[in-house]
Amino acid sequence: MQSKTIVAASRECHLERRTFLKVTSVGTALGVFGESLFGSLVYAETLGKEKRDKMTPDEILAKLKRGNKNFTKGLMTARNYRNEQKITAKGQFPAAVVLSCIDSRAPAEVIMDLGIGDIFNARVAGNISNEDILGSLEFACKVAGAKVVLVMGHTACGAIKGAIDNVELGNLTGLLAKIKPAVKATTFKGEPSSKNAAFVDAVAQKNVELTMGDIRKKSAVLAELEAKNAIKIAGSMYNLETAMVDFFV
Repeated sequence: MQSKTIVAASRECHLERRTFLKVTSVGTALGVFGESLFGSLVYAETLGKEKRDKMTPDEILAKLKRGNKNFTKGLMTARNYRNEQKITAKGQFPAAVVLSCIDSRAPAEVIMDLGIGDIFNARVAGNISNEDILGSLEFACKVAGAKVVLVMGHTACGAIKGAIDNVELGNLTGLLAKIKPAVKATTFKGEPSSKNAAFVDAVAQKNVELTMGDIRKKSAVLAELEAKNAIKIAGSMYNLETAMVDFFV
């Protein structure tokens, strides 16, 4: 009886090994286990200081775009998050800082195929800026060495809809007030309503553009870094339906 059990276990192990080899072969052919956002073989490598410092802002943006392309195709980089966690516990060297909305459907690390330690992520409803956010961005770039500030809005944004509808609710009232300039500044042919998806998305993009302007205007630290080409401040819109991120400067 024991002998039969051992033989059965051996056969099962052999079948699992054959299945694994087939899966990895297919994965290699499709590029699933190919180059990661910041370079890898099989598993993504954690971004270190030397690699980050050699990259230009434009190169970092290009890799963010490539990461999103991976995501839209369903060809995400194979990652060992536990290993990334252990390595980054000793220090962090993110290449960019992303200012995005708190929307649960728009996690920057996932939709741009990123790992632990690749970016700083500042999240607030409507991806607006204030003194605390600006201080965080300044720390990310001036102190920690990030080279890209990416403001990322998204389609069908609830905060944008709230600003359009003049919603008032506790501390949310003050936050939405920071989005209302984008509502007024949006040029749009059609019904300017929160029920009009096209108008909502147009306001969301305008809000990103105004936020980029606020960062340059209200942060002398970041404005100086950008003037020296040490960093690049860019904007983007994430489409919840297509999974694509549209980048613009």
